[in-house]
This record gives sequence, C-alpha cells and structure tokens, in this order.
Amino acid sequence: MSNSGQMISGQSAAQWLWDRQSVWSQTADQAKRSIGRARATALALGVAAAVASTAAAQVLEWNEGLGSVLAFLAAAAVGLVPLVTRSTGPQQLRDWTRLRSVSEELKSETYTYLAGVSPYGTPNAPRELLDRTERLFADASDLTARTQAFSPRPRPLPAVSDVSSYLELRVADQIERYYRPRAAHMSRRSTQVRRVELALAGTAAVLGAVSGVYGADWAVAWIATITTVSAAVIAHAAASRYAYQEVEFSRTAAELERLTRRAVEEPGRITDDALVGQCERVISVQNEGWMTKWLGE
Repeated sequence: MSNSGQMISGQSAAQWLWDRQSVWSQTADQAKRSIGRARATALALGVAAAVASTAAAQVLEWNEGLGSVLAFLAAAAVGLVPLVTRSTGPQQLRDWTRLRSVSEELKSETYTYLAGVSPYGTPNAPRELLDRTERLFADASDLTARTQAFSPRPRPLPAVSDVSSYLELRVADQIERYYRPRAAHMSRRSTQVRRVELALAGTAAVLGAVSGVYGADWAVAWIATITTVSAAVIAHAAASRYAYQEVEFSRTAAELERLTRRAVEEPGRITDDALVGQCERVISVQNEGWMTKWLGE
C-alpha cells in the first residue's frame, strides 16, 4: 500500500486530502508573508537611506555630530537592503508559487471528488484520488520539508455532494469571498500608490518653486531625494502587481459567473462533468497566470 494509503487509515480519502490542503496552504501563506515583509522592509530602508543621506549632507554644516549620525543611518540602511532582499529572490518566488500551486490543486481535487464528477464518478474514486495526489506530492517532494512545521487546521469537509452544492459552495463562494474582495483590495492598493505618487510629485513641484524663486540650494537636494523615493514606491507597486491582480481577479469572477448563469439558464446543455471541469480550468488559469506573472516569465 502507498504511504498515503497508510496515513489515511481510519479516515476518508477526502478528509485526509482536505487536511493536506490546509497544511500546504499555511506553508504557502507563510512564504508569501515572508516575501511581502521583506519587500516592505526594503522599501522602508531605501526611503530611509535617501532621506537620511540628504539630511546628513545639510545638517553637517551646522551640527557635525547629528550629521554623522544621519550619515551612519543612511549607510546602514543601504547596507541592509541586499540582506533583506535575499528573501525575495527568484528561488523564493518559485518556492512560494509552487507551494500555492500544490495547495490550489489539492483544493480543486477535493471539490471535484466531492461533486462526484469525472474522474471521480466511479466506485474506485477514493483510490483514484489518492493516486492523483501521490503524483502531485511526488512532483513537489523537494518542498515537503517546508510543510512539516504546520498541522492541519480543524475544519470539516465542504458540504458538497453534487454539482448544485459545488456551484454554491465552491464557485459562488470563491467569487463572493475571494475574487471580488481581492479585486477590491488590489484596487485600493493601486489607488493608494497613485495618491502617494501624486503627493510626492506635488512636493517636488513646491520645492522646485522654492528653489527657483528663493534660490534655496537645499530644496534642489530634496527634489532629487523625492524623485528617488517616488521611483522606489513605483518599483514596489510594480513588483506587487496590484493593477494586474485587480484585472485578473475581476476577470475570473466574471467568467465563473458566466458559467454559473449558463448552467442555471440552460440546464442540460452542458454535462456535469464538463461544467465542473470548465469551472476548475478557469480557476486554474487564473492561478497559473498570476504565478507566471510573479516569476516574470
């Protein structure tokens, strides 16, 4: 008997798989948080370095001690950036996206299995589920060690028993509790970035006016600093891909709504197997799309 078969002794194949999905999801969440924290810290350090460096150059003229402290802080911030960004490298991104991919595939297999559609519409469905899961875990065996720190969160299986409950608890729930909220969240983030960019541009314009009218050399230095900060904010937003994610979440929600509406308004036109398969493909395409985008491929 396979390792999975031994591990699920005394419990259903679906519940075992649902528990594994919880573990891989938690691992992926941790990896994402690590990357997010590192990027936010790198942004803060970059901004601090630019501000402290400019302030040091100006303060040194009248307070050598304070100027030296600011210069030290600027140098320290610059030196820490490479150390922080080591957690956001290509390998870390690949590991995170693969962890999330496994988690999403486990979720897809669980819902498909509970709905009782192909390839799980036979008496041999539990064995088929375990075989497919074994292959999935084999492909991600190099990541298994990262999941050992987590235990399954206590949660019942989704109450899916047919295609109707699948559409309600998988598709509708995904639309209303994930895709729409995430699209709105990314829209807010994009708006925040635009406001910061506008504020920085306005500040630079005011400093430019001060420099031109009053001949204030100090203002020129701060214009360069603000330009550097603005570039850092824009780069951070680009790396986070807020606009892209907003579009993709909205598009996926709309596509799933179209499939659901078609199933309700034109019953019998599409088989249960095909309907569930199409819904899972839409979800899968969205997942694969943002993973590819994150990796820059």
